Amino acid sequence: MKILIIGSKGFIGQHAFDHFKSLHFEVLGCDVVTDYVSEDYIQIDATNSDYHAIFEQHKIDVCLNCSGAASVPLSLQNPFKDFSLNTLNVFKILEAIRSYQPSCKFINLSSAAVYGNPETLPIKENATLHPLSPYGIHKMQAEQILKEFHEYYNIATCSLRIFSAYGEGLKKQLFWDLYQKFLNNDQIELFGTGNESRDFIHVDDIVQAIHLVIQNAKFRGEEINIANGEEFTIQYVAELFHTNFHNSKTIAFNNQVKQGDPLNWRADISILKALGYQQNISIEKGIQRYIDWINAL
Repeated sequence: MKILIIGSKGFIGQHAFDHFKSLHFEVLGCDVVTDYVSEDYIQIDATNSDYHAIFEQHKIDVCLNCSGAASVPLSLQNPFKDFSLNTLNVFKILEAIRSYQPSCKFINLSSAAVYGNPETLPIKENATLHPLSPYGIHKMQAEQILKEFHEYYNIATCSLRIFSAYGEGLKKQLFWDLYQKFLNNDQIELFGTGNESRDFIHVDDIVQAIHLVIQNAKFRGEEINIANGEEFTIQYVAELFHTNFHNSKTIAFNNQVKQGDPLNWRADISILKALGYQQNISIEKGIQRYIDWINAL
């Protein structure tokens, strides 16, 4: 089986590339970053991405799209760039698959941001979507594009709604911010009340889930929650960081909610579990590993 990973130099993409390589899959990486060393890598133009040549020249069994923007604040500042990376780019990839290799399976990394503030917890895949940001809207539109290509062109597609991803290699978002603040500040100030909650999933478990999807999913344009079905408050996560730092610094919340941020998330992962998923890395173990990784930098 030959797997093409678009966005292979990014956080999830790099972990996925290493995972499938370690299992002796034939893996081809693709990104906008220059790489003069790797032979199994294709660089694409960041300003004018074109995937036709890739699918014309290589026989691909599975295309995993890990590329795109992953920032709610940046999507508010530059919505066209976010749309181009998260929506238009998906259409370009699928059009290349349709033109040259219609038997190729296509997986797109979507986001729990499509849900916004859910009406009930846990969140099922058939919940009403209320995205709170351009980022969430563009991910929702990409999901519709996957449905379109399956319904009208019989392309095997599947959207993975990633919840709160974290792990070694991620130098942004909540955990990176927490580490920097514990390292440099006497008082740790965070947005919100501390009661906001997320369903965290370590990148190793995300990659495990992707592998199971490739093996067992229906690929009929469906969406699948990628999470652990657990709800942890930001206050709890901050205290875990506090425990690992062994200091007397204090944590305070400013009661301000960032634009585009949902309040509470916990996923229903019945579909994912039916594919064979079992969590390997707890939030406690994952945060300890994350801090150990940063300390070793």
